[in-house]
Amino acid sequence: LILVLQFVGYLAGHRAGGDLAGVPGGIAASALTLWVTFAPCFAFVFLGAPLVERLQRNRALAGALAAITAAVVGVVANLALWFALRVLFGELREARLGPLTVDLPVLASLDYTAAGLSLLAALCVLRLRLGVVPVLAIAAAAGLAIRLLTAG
Repeated sequence: LILVLQFVGYLAGHRAGGDLAGVPGGIAASALTLWVTFAPCFAFVFLGAPLVERLQRNRALAGALAAITAAVVGVVANLALWFALRVLFGELREARLGPLTVDLPVLASLDYTAAGLSLLAALCVLRLRLGVVPVLAIAAAAGLAIRLLTAG
């Protein structure tokens, strides 16, 4: 999501008129977007870390911090599932379960290329225990090869 924000900042700066129109404006706006996105995060971490350490020693608040941690893990898992469904399937249908709505994939809309690349990446990470950079390089090379072989 942060990369999307930076890209949107670049586009806004690139399209703005004035002395910094074009690429210089895009780079300046992208840098500003990156700064205002990350600076508060680092401030919270560096300024708040000692406080959180003290709070963890407090038994009453330790339970609340554990609940917050669990909620954050749930949000990240939900986001991962949301992206996975939209990458792997071209069509989703909405199912209602009382007040909840759930996106269910239409199995016939499976993108075999995306599924194959996902399986390749999972194999590299889980079985071969490769790091992020090698896995990205392998997946990018495989994706490029598939694209070049199937382009017509």
